[in-house]
Amino acid sequence: MLELVEQCDDGHTPLLGLNFGRTLDNKTLSKINKKGHQLNQYDPSIAPWSRSLKQEYDFICCYRVFEHFRFPFKEWELLTQMLKPSGWLAICTPLLSDLDAFEKWHHKNNLTHVSFYQQATFEFLANKGAFKLLFAANGLILVQKPSGSDITRDQTSVVA
Repeated sequence: MLELVEQCDDGHTPLLGLNFGRTLDNKTLSKINKKGHQLNQYDPSIAPWSRSLKQEYDFICCYRVFEHFRFPFKEWELLTQMLKPSGWLAICTPLLSDLDAFEKWHHKNNLTHVSFYQQATFEFLANKGAFKLLFAANGLILVQKPSGSDITRDQTSVVA
């Protein structure tokens, strides 16, 4: 997560982020704060509802929590509503790449894992909301919310 904040840091604007689904240690939080950013934390096992869920964020991180969602579309809607326009959602969850291999997939054997995803799942969700989508290594999925602006630049009408 710290790497994501460092990459987003433009040196000018402090970012407000949310670590959704689990809590970070104080050492990591301190490093983020020293960069000038703020990271709120939300863990449903500690507090099922929080003021943190009523704010908008520049970025939201979900590390190994999507597989625990009993109602994944409900959580997706919540997360995307909390993102500011052009904000980033970073998801880390194992993706099932071969349906025929599901029976042998060790990830399904954890009883707390109740939702499983494929690349097509996130492609569907991203397309539904016109989000930009990037699949990185090791089950890291980056999703960027649209800017909210319909303004486009017409290159043919530029006056010299």
